[in-house]
Amino acid sequence: MSTPPFDTVAWFEVATDDPEGAQRFYGELFGWSFETDGGSAEDGLDYRLIRYQGGEAPKGGVYGTKGASPGHAVFTVAVADVAATCDRIEGLGGKTVTKAVGNANGPDFAYVTDPAGNLFGLFTPRP
Repeated sequence: MSTPPFDTVAWFEVATDDPEGAQRFYGELFGWSFETDGGSAEDGLDYRLIRYQGGEAPKGGVYGTKGASPGHAVFTVAVADVAATCDRIEGLGGKTVTKAVGNANGPDFAYVTDPAGNLFGLFTPRP
């Protein structure tokens, strides 16, 4: 997968406690296909990569929350440094909801909110 340009929307995620239902819905609606993300599975997470018809690389994922977090659909922005971007967000009135930096099996990522409370994600692609 090619590295997306920094500071662009590069991924999306649908989080749900019914990943089978989400996979069925979006698969039938848009013709998307799904595959288990091996690194996430090693960490005990249910994360399914989404591919578009004719697309060579995944563009998003379905995250099975097991009820541990609220359902959401978010866009995710590729950034050069997740921790530094979280600091900037907080300086601009937003909040860091959760952050994983130094993740062994996946990219650094965070969920953050803007000053109005809208959730979105950040990640730094692995080289």
